[in-house]
Amino acid sequence: MEVSGNTEKKEEAVKVKAIEATAESFKEYGQVIDASADGQEFGPNDAQLDLSRGIPRFYIMHLENRPLKFRKITHHARVTQCLGSIGGHVWYLGVAKPSIVESKEIKGDAGTDTVQSRCGHFYVPPAVHEVRVFRISGPKFLKLNRGTWHAGPLFKEDNMDFYNLELSNTNVVDHTKHNFSKENGVIFTIYD
Repeated sequence: MEVSGNTEKKEEAVKVKAIEATAESFKEYGQVIDASADGQEFGPNDAQLDLSRGIPRFYIMHLENRPLKFRKITHHARVTQCLGSIGGHVWYLGVAKPSIVESKEIKGDAGTDTVQSRCGHFYVPPAVHEVRVFRISGPKFLKLNRGTWHAGPLFKEDNMDFYNLELSNTNVVDHTKHNFSKENGVIFTIYD
């Protein structure tokens, strides 16, 4: 199909096997938080949050029709984010490591892959081969490190509700997207 002299690109499907999110498997992207005994003091197994750049927002997010595929991925440069399904139902999250570049690290090279977000910070776009998918099941939630790329939550049901902790204006002033379909010609599909 031709549109204005340009040939429409066909997306290549990249199949990614979901792996269970555990403290060890997810450590490069954030934390998996499991239940702990009441009265236990704060420690390394608790979410290590950075909510210092605004007003925290904790809410229930209702999502519908989020099948196990994605073309776009997002990161938040100013905040950690926590996500967990209400009821401990199985869900999936595509991720890539944080790639925020501090402005003092940016060089004047014409060949650099560094991009400036509309939010003001600099980053290197995530690479197709670095995308991983995690399966999250049971009564636990994920804490995403600041800058972790994420696609989802995704799930097999028609709809699900999630706890979400971020800042009150995260999706307005701190929402950077990378479109794998447009930039890389791929769509990710998930299998167990």
